[in-house]
Amino acid sequence: MKESDKNIEQLIDKMMAEDKLQSPSIDFTSKIMAEVHVIEEKKLKAYKPLISKPIWISIGIALALLVIYVSLFSVSESNIEIEQVGKLYSDRMSTAFSGIHFSKNILYAILILPVMILVQVGILKNYFDKKYQI
Repeated sequence: MKESDKNIEQLIDKMMAEDKLQSPSIDFTSKIMAEVHVIEEKKLKAYKPLISKPIWISIGIALALLVIYVSLFSVSESNIEIEQVGKLYSDRMSTAFSGIHFSKNILYAILILPVMILVQVGILKNYFDKKYQI
């Protein structure tokens, strides 16, 4: 080694011996973690459902009122027995939709669509539950 390198090394050793090691305060970790939690809370989005509870309640009440109204206040054409209700319904449906003919592909699509929607709703619900987990 050169003479200047030895002098520099001795100088550094002397400075290191004189200087005390700095240590953080006792509650350093808790202060840092408190700041991290504050930052995370700012980033966290609150979960808000697409349809709120009051809307669901009003939809349920509206459906209940509709069922009550139809069952109590509808005017019947005549005194119909329970067995004839199905026949009357099928006759009305067959006359209403007698001119409509669907291909097999359209019928399959109509039948598969609700199943696919239910599957997607389940998958999306799990995704958003994990994303907005508190």
